[in-house]
Amino acid sequence: MQPEVYIRVRDQSLRVVQEGEEIARFHIATAKNGVGERNGSEQTPRGWHKIRARIGAGQPVNMVFVGRRPTGEIYTPRLREQYPQRDWILTRILWLSGLEPGVNRLGAVDTMRRYVYIHGCPDEDSMGVPSSHGCIKMRNADILTLFDMLPAGTRVCIEE
Repeated sequence: MQPEVYIRVRDQSLRVVQEGEEIARFHIATAKNGVGERNGSEQTPRGWHKIRARIGAGQPVNMVFVGRRPTGEIYTPRLREQYPQRDWILTRILWLSGLEPGVNRLGAVDTMRRYVYIHGCPDEDSMGVPSSHGCIKMRNADILTLFDMLPAGTRVCIEE
């Protein structure tokens, strides 16, 4: 049986459950603008999703991604100083797609077209504090572990 992922915005946690048993738990950071599904809101979308694509297999830790493509840059605090406005997407990407038409899929509420991911971020970023542009941010070591646990198609529930 394939695992499922449960993200709780209230306590900034991500749990992996398989056959009713929690097999992993991670601290995360969701959107600083709270929850919501509208395009352009920079909020974390609620409801049932699936992992549409797994991106970054084989890339080194701290690889910088822009537009889901590795840039060839390895993140450092010095690089952050050079590009202070970048939304740092590092190491691995799990691209989410909504499963609920009118809620988080299609039209003005489409999670996939909003490019909402579970992804790595700079290790100095705080976890447990909403701070993303809508995505679910994780420590790099944690996203590596999660990436290896979850195949494409894994169901993900995001709840307040």
